[in-house]
Amino acid sequence: MAQKSIFITGCSTGIGYTTAIELKKRGYRVICSARKETDVTRLQSEGFESLQLDLADSSSIQQAVQQLQTLTNGKIDALFNNGAFGQPGAVEDLTREVLTNQFETNFFGTHELTNLIIPLMRQQGHGRIIYNSSVLGFVAMKYRGAYNASKFALEGLVDTLRIELYDTDIKLSLIEPGPITSQFRKNAFAMYKANINPDSSFHKDNYKAMEQRLEKEGPAVPFTLPAEAVAKKVILALESKKPKIRYYVTFPTYLFGCLKRILPMVWMDILLRKV
Repeated sequence: MAQKSIFITGCSTGIGYTTAIELKKRGYRVICSARKETDVTRLQSEGFESLQLDLADSSSIQQAVQQLQTLTNGKIDALFNNGAFGQPGAVEDLTREVLTNQFETNFFGTHELTNLIIPLMRQQGHGRIIYNSSVLGFVAMKYRGAYNASKFALEGLVDTLRIELYDTDIKLSLIEPGPITSQFRKNAFAMYKANINPDSSFHKDNYKAMEQRLEKEGPAVPFTLPAEAVAKKVILALESKKPKIRYYVTFPTYLFGCLKRILPMVWMDILLRKV
């Protein structure tokens, strides 16, 4: 059997990096991407084929796909859309520019990349496209409005695309992790400090508790799992004959998925206000 290839975005650390390692162990040809050239160089030194890709930059996306086509002779079996970041802050403290920046990476860049890969998969007659979403892609939590919105939008787009690709052998799956050990919280804190002014905010007292959570070393909430837990779900989405539409990963994702189905919306809001 020919070696299967997969292109993964956001491989500098965390879920993308761990998934790349696990898939390479399973014999996949893994082509990584990262936003920073230093990370690309490091990944290459570790034996990975790696490309520079900034999802917020259309020209970077197009250049990466051209390089990917050259590397693979235009054949790519799978795409794992993992690259993303979180912008904390109350909705009323998010400027249009900050919200746009969140969507450029988490939504528009992912959309553009996927649309460039789909024709390759149509031509070869098959493909798997996997998206790393979030429990925050179907339940909203306070002070995560920008990230919530980007993931809600992504899930709506993917659900539509899946229906439109029904008569092809291109299969789409969403991974919904919940709390995972990674650099995500550290990076989110940096974005908070760069774009939110707590001193001038109505929410400044509540921000203090959020800052403590973002600064905390190690798991900040119960039921946090290592990134390998996500990699296992990615493998299922890649190798199952009939992959699931959604793969939950952690207990909170299973719990909130269940509660959203059975609780009235008012009760759900009461619960989420306490989280």
